[in-house]
Amino acid sequence: MSQETGPAPNSAEQVASFSGGPSGFKARLITLLYTMPAIVPLFVLLLAVAIFGILLGDRFLSPFALTLILQQVAIIGIVAMAQALVILTAGIDLSVGAVMILSSVVMGKFSVDLGLPQEIAILCGLIVGLSCGAISGVLVAVVKLPPFIVTLGMWQIVLAVNFLYSRSEVIRSQIIAAEAPLLQFFGRTISFGGANFTYGVIFMFLLVLVLTYALAQTAWGRHVYAVGDDPAAAELSGVNVTRTLISVYALAGLICAFAGWVLIGRIGSVSPQSGQFANIESITAVVIGGISLFGGRGSVAGALFGALIVGVFTLGLRLLGLDVQWTYLLIGLLIIFAVTLDQRIRKAAA
Repeated sequence: MSQETGPAPNSAEQVASFSGGPSGFKARLITLLYTMPAIVPLFVLLLAVAIFGILLGDRFLSPFALTLILQQVAIIGIVAMAQALVILTAGIDLSVGAVMILSSVVMGKFSVDLGLPQEIAILCGLIVGLSCGAISGVLVAVVKLPPFIVTLGMWQIVLAVNFLYSRSEVIRSQIIAAEAPLLQFFGRTISFGGANFTYGVIFMFLLVLVLTYALAQTAWGRHVYAVGDDPAAAELSGVNVTRTLISVYALAGLICAFAGWVLIGRIGSVSPQSGQFANIESITAVVIGGISLFGGRGSVAGALFGALIVGVFTLGLRLLGLDVQWTYLLIGLLIIFAVTLDQRIRKAAA
């Protein structure tokens, strides 16, 4: 005896009601947070600025203090954008800090020790960063090795090459200013209304705009998200997964090389020991910035917001006279909160 069945659901709302999914305001909120995950870190950033502004007044809200935060996070913000590109493909790059340092060392050594024109030395440093990223991309995309293992190995190799080549020697700022002043270009400042914007900060914002456009408005950007969301489905739909992955890792390496140039401008010298924790700090900024570690969701603007949140907490707590360990505590809590929120949003939107 056959049993009658009702009509099949023919709308998104009916499907959601049968599957037990969220509806109404909750559904719209989940959809918003899923499609625009940078909203949460932006809210946290504005809230942190408001709280420290109330507690510290002009000591924190002055143009000088706010632009100081931008100067302090410029390097990590740039490296975080490189990290964000890789994580959007469901990968990770532990070598970003080492690539940044090696690129800066090559720029300094080639211009000062080898006597090459500073423009050629900078170009060589950029090529070094691009090459390191491309090698990682080939190992991940062609050889099919796990990104974590590949970049962990690259981190050790690049650091070793850095210290062996530089012999851990620092090229002092006076020498660079005399022989290769272009290396300090990103450390120059523009003053406006009591605020001091370095060229490094301006470059960071320009990079956000360019990458945001590339990810949102170009076929390459759509391919990056597709590979991170489901590489098998992306390949079936005609995306060249191998070429996309190699391009992402190579571009990340190039961005890290630019970060090395900005680093020279920031500290004035070329130091093989600087930026040792850039890999961890970049991942921190990316996670706090709402970019999913599972790939396919997030934006480089979110990575910038994550870096700024760390900068705001660091300066705010320092001005309050609190121990630096409180900064680590709050950032750790933010990381756990961000990952937990990402998990819940993904499950609710599934």
